[in-house]
Amino acid sequence: MKAVILPQLGGPGQLRIADTATPEPGPGQVRVRLRASALNRRDVWITLGQYPGIRLPCTTGSDGAGVVDQLGPDAPVELLGREVMIYPAYDWGEDPRCPGPTFRVLGMPDPGTFAEYICVPAGHVFPKPAFLSWEQAAAIPLAGLTSWRALMTQAAARPGETVLVTGIGGGVATFALKWAVALGARTFVTSGDDAKLEQSRRMGAAGGVNYRADDWSKQLAKLTGGVDVVIDGTGGPAFKDCFSLLKPAGRLAVYGATAGNPPAGLEMAKLFFRQARIIGSTMGSPAEFAAMLRFVAEHRIEPILDRVFPLDQAVAAHQRLLAAEQFGKIVLRQG
Repeated sequence: MKAVILPQLGGPGQLRIADTATPEPGPGQVRVRLRASALNRRDVWITLGQYPGIRLPCTTGSDGAGVVDQLGPDAPVELLGREVMIYPAYDWGEDPRCPGPTFRVLGMPDPGTFAEYICVPAGHVFPKPAFLSWEQAAAIPLAGLTSWRALMTQAAARPGETVLVTGIGGGVATFALKWAVALGARTFVTSGDDAKLEQSRRMGAAGGVNYRADDWSKQLAKLTGGVDVVIDGTGGPAFKDCFSLLKPAGRLAVYGATAGNPPAGLEMAKLFFRQARIIGSTMGSPAEFAAMLRFVAEHRIEPILDRVFPLDQAVAAHQRLLAAEQFGKIVLRQG
């Protein structure tokens, strides 16, 4: 089979398309003939050596959708021939509050989805909603699940609340906007690109501000009147201002830190007088993945796709993600 291999570090240019052995499913596993897969920032960080526990060579990729074409011993026979989406991790564990010690994301060190076939546990495949294309289905798993847990589980957003999603354009932020709008929340966004702000309004955002403006937080405060929930994957200098926008009993859910740590501390009085909460969040459990897919089907939510590349153009796809040019998900098509 064809697979995207990273033999050495040094950025997306090190990726190679290679012929590798087609995997055979083990006990309790199924093999999926992948039709599409999608990129996440994790995939780029691995090529740059900016991810813990890197083992080379590897095939990355956490998002995938395809057809179950072979069953391992003890796998349910009814799965054969099913169109499925893949849960993008292993070993969440029994505690819904946090993953267990062996939890890991699919794709490095385990073989990932940037290939023609993959073997995964039978319990990790879920029916693909019929109204989604292969590319749309492949776009959902990791980014969709990360934003779902941050917004729905950790921040416990409710209809009618005001939600702020920072850094719109990336996969997680774009899904957070999708979930919040479908939930019935009044949703605002930030971006350094006015075109992305306008695209967000077309998706249902109530408004947004350009964080490159010196007074961006004051603009947001006036525009929103304060927010109940912030979904943030940026951190950095803007974190303190995002926290200051919270209303009493507000929640700030953090799923990433692309701008690094905040350079200054929080105003502690606001934290305790407002009864605010700062909550860390990453990925999600198989149960949350199933709940997210039910929500997708109920609301007929279609992911935003930025670009679709054939598998043999994986380098160009990774370079586009590295440049942060995208709005929505970048997808690879296997067939």
